[in-house]
Amino acid sequence: MKNILLISDTHSYLDPALIKHIEAADEVWHAGDIGTVALTDTIKKIKPLRAVYGNIDDANLRKEFPKNLIFACEEVKVFITHICGQPTNYTKEVKEIIAAEKPKLFICGHSHILKVMYQKQYDVLHINPGACGIHGFHHIKTVLRFVIDKAEIKDLAVIELGKRA
Repeated sequence: MKNILLISDTHSYLDPALIKHIEAADEVWHAGDIGTVALTDTIKKIKPLRAVYGNIDDANLRKEFPKNLIFACEEVKVFITHICGQPTNYTKEVKEIIAAEKPKLFICGHSHILKVMYQKQYDVLHINPGACGIHGFHHIKTVLRFVIDKAEIKDLAVIELGKRA
């Protein structure tokens, strides 16, 4: 069983309120637009981190983290990318990866819109944790916490970190 903290769109800002949630997780997953290597280095000092780079991330972050990340957590195949398009109209690349890899959990960021929805046509749970940085149009900083227990994704909770600005 793994306790996961899912974050995205930090844009170089690590909210102090997030630290206790990082400490409570087994792993932290970041869905891109990290901002600085210092931010990921701070997280990695506390807990293991899996991350993808986003469109604002520089060459240093793109060297350290991939554009797309596919891995197994417990018995759940996971696909993380930053930009995916709309859930009803994914980008061509995302559609091809989902068709080839058949993940059970698909995670993206970029939109700053919190979203959890099952995509029947792809047989995948689509999750976007919203944004937890202070840049963007979102009003409330959000992250998600959930548990992966063997093949089950459960105990999903939205954590609100307060207003963006």
